[in-house]
Amino acid sequence: MSNSARIRVLSADDHPLLREGISTIINSQPDMEMVAQASTGGEAIQKFRELRPDVTLMDLRLPDMSGIDALIAIRGESPDARLIMLTTFDGDVEIHRALAAGARAFLLKSMPPRELLDVIRQVHAGKKCVPPAVAAQMAEHLGEESLTAREIEVLRYVGSGNRNRDIADQLCIAEETVKVHLKHIMEKLGARDRTQAVAIAVRRGIIQL
Repeated sequence: MSNSARIRVLSADDHPLLREGISTIINSQPDMEMVAQASTGGEAIQKFRELRPDVTLMDLRLPDMSGIDALIAIRGESPDARLIMLTTFDGDVEIHRALAAGARAFLLKSMPPRELLDVIRQVHAGKKCVPPAVAAQMAEHLGEESLTAREIEVLRYVGSGNRNRDIADQLCIAEETVKVHLKHIMEKLGARDRTQAVAIAVRRGIIQL
């Protein structure tokens, strides 16, 4: 197959071993080639600008910014850009955000190489692809009331080990208000206590510690 007919892929991930592994898998395919790799979001945006790949594999969590922010930046310049988000996490909130921002597919890094290749081909053909495991994760929390921006802020402070009084001081609100926020947070997340609320929020991608 001629080079011009191959699917040109850009991979952004901060783990060198994973990048090399993906590159080896892609370059072993007769209809694909890895045109560049990036280890940060900023580098991914720059490489995309220079090379205009057909498909970009974007890690959800990069050292300088979230993969979703890099996705938004790339699609801001190239609305037809085709990006696949890769993650080790299956947080439904981040999946929703990525798809809303224009991701064409979402893949867990635990998936077999064959599935990665299938998804690259499907996305290149103009299709969207959300694997059953990811779709099930999204559906599980469909219709639930989401946390407000202030509740997420309070939860981040809790996750950093702050007490209610510290949080109240930081946010310039009454300590009672912090308690009310925490009550709502635990109700919405179905958590027994603040520690479990933080654990659920991290798992679902609502906050990052």
